[in-house]
Amino acid sequence: MPVAIFELPDGTEHTAEVPEDWSLMEAARRDGVEGIVAECGGGAICGTCHVLVHEEWLARLEPASPTEAALLEVVPERSHASRLSCQLIMKAELDGIRVRVPSEQLSM
Repeated sequence: MPVAIFELPDGTEHTAEVPEDWSLMEAARRDGVEGIVAECGGGAICGTCHVLVHEEWLARLEPASPTEAALLEVVPERSHASRLSCQLIMKAELDGIRVRVPSEQLSM
């Protein structure tokens, strides 16, 4: 099964098995990854599942939808690598994807 690696601000890592066609957010919630709050449950309306995708993975992702891009405009610690984990759908080619949970997410 494909995996995603969630890096926490303190440097610890959580490796989550993510079934294909699941979002990274779903696996993070299932596994209790700290900082992935996902208040809206994956509806892309809250921004509380914000992650920073490692550079080497960015080109493999579909571009953010207009809705996701608008939400990313207001998340703390926003960067060019910002994505909502609810919008990152696991595919075989994303096996091993690395994302960082922003420190601001831990205070939510």
